[in-house]
Amino acid sequence: MINEEKIKIMTKLAMYEQGKGRKYLPVSRYYRSDYIGLALIKNFFLVTIGYCLIVAAVAVYFGEYLLENIHKMNLIMAGTYIIIGYLIVLVVYSVLTYIQYSVQYYRAKKSVREYYSQLTELNKIYAREERKSSGRGTAGGYRK
Repeated sequence: MINEEKIKIMTKLAMYEQGKGRKYLPVSRYYRSDYIGLALIKNFFLVTIGYCLIVAAVAVYFGEYLLENIHKMNLIMAGTYIIIGYLIVLVVYSVLTYIQYSVQYYRAKKSVREYYSQLTELNKIYAREERKSSGRGTAGGYRK
């Protein structure tokens, strides 16, 4: 006999695994600090590459001016401004990344907690069915 409750739970679980679960289940395998730490490391490299590309693009755009006036410029001050700008951009993006990944982690944990509660409920249904089927059976002798 088909248990409708079991079918409903299994359908919900399968829909979750194909939908939100693809995004949230991998997140649940990490500790919060590890998940956010990996995001911050990735953020550091991406911000560094992006900032270097922007500085290079600006240098190419103003290349003629820079070449004509390089002897008049205070290069140490320009380098200081570039480094301070980089640090400001890095801090801003790191804070934004921290906030984004913290929120994403908590949403994933909440969603996966609901998923696991449904799995536990399904497991209880299977255990109940197992007890029922083992209660009937061949107690008292061989049965064909």
